[in-house]
Amino acid sequence: MDHTYTATITWAGNRGDGTRRYRGYGREHDIACPGKPVLRGSADPAYRGDADRHNPEDLLVAALSACHMLWYLHLCSGAGVVVTAYEDRAEGRMRTRADGAGEFTGVTLRPRVTITGDCDAATAERLHEQAS
Repeated sequence: MDHTYTATITWAGNRGDGTRRYRGYGREHDIACPGKPVLRGSADPAYRGDADRHNPEDLLVAALSACHMLWYLHLCSGAGVVVTAYEDRAEGRMRTRADGAGEFTGVTLRPRVTITGDCDAATAERLHEQAS
């Protein structure tokens, strides 16, 4: 079964002069997905963005972490491993190239999972590898 996801990104950073000057325009934008609240986005502050808004790098790390978690919970449910709590303090690393472009060099997931005492911890650990 195929799934389709859509998002509309609307630039909100025109300060009256468009992109005439690199330092003259804002990086603010709105991220809209049908039926969901709008996310306020911007570039990372290192790239002249607004620190109060989500940046694409934050969202990429969050998406990878959430995808892993959701698939892991699915696998645990099917294997009889009862998860009662899950937290991941994921971290992405990006370097800036000489031309100013950024590229991710890695993302590390650090899930902390609580399972019920009657479940096998080795199975729970193995399922993390399977979810990756």
